[in-house]
Amino acid sequence: MTILDGLATSKQIKHEIAFSVTEMVSSGSRPPHLAAVLVGDDGASLTYVTSKVKSCEEVGFRSTLIRRNSTITENELLALIANLNNDAELDGYIIQLPLPSHINEKNVLLAVDPRKDVDGFHPENVGRMVLGLPCYLPATPGGILELLKRYDVQTEGKHCVVIGRSHIVGLPMSILLQRNANPGNCTVTITHSKTKGLEEICRNADIIIAALGRPEFLKAEMVKEGAIVIDVGITRIPDDTKKSGFRLAGDVDFTAVAPKCSFITPVPGGVGPMTIVTLLSNTLQARVLHG
Repeated sequence: MTILDGLATSKQIKHEIAFSVTEMVSSGSRPPHLAAVLVGDDGASLTYVTSKVKSCEEVGFRSTLIRRNSTITENELLALIANLNNDAELDGYIIQLPLPSHINEKNVLLAVDPRKDVDGFHPENVGRMVLGLPCYLPATPGGILELLKRYDVQTEGKHCVVIGRSHIVGLPMSILLQRNANPGNCTVTITHSKTKGLEEICRNADIIIAALGRPEFLKAEMVKEGAIVIDVGITRIPDDTKKSGFRLAGDVDFTAVAPKCSFITPVPGGVGPMTIVTLLSNTLQARVLHG
């Protein structure tokens, strides 16, 4: 059993990005600039955005954190996005989700300039991904692909089961793993809350992508020997034994499932760091293409 170490892999990729930035700056160009918009004071979102800002500093990017109160109106947020779209010194930005319930998330995502959509959520980037054209891949699926590639995990001809159909992870993951590429060339089954016989479907899978947000949902009896398991979930579980008062759990019962796997990602330290480093890679790409 091999642990797919997203933390170590992301550090290596950060070194590669930092080298590119150093060369860019030494040639007289400005460094890439990434902004993050955080609406409200959700603790998990703040932690995630802060981690992104720190990662920018590590690779030599310029970063900007824009915070707004949860009472901001949709029109005010759209006006802010218009300003970001028109900022010639800004290469990419993200709108941290979720947004307050009074703001239409789709309207916000549609307002983002596709050239600065380093999260890969805009329909133009999604459409280009489906057609196999150059685009910004959604950060989490893109990070998973890079992790599989760097560990030389063979996916061709494999049966992959994706648990979860979100537009952020599940759907794009299913598209990317069936494309004629490496990693790819899988036969993909996408499952969700209405799927019948999920346990049996999983037992027949060579690769399982667990992305449903239910801690320790995937049990050992749902996984066959030698399977490849990618755990996308991360949930805070109350734990009085921890200084923080909680522990982090993925969608996979790691202790029971890991011994059956050929490859598996841990939580934390698996998919999460790869998501952030893919965001950095997309921003570097935006700087090179449109800067």
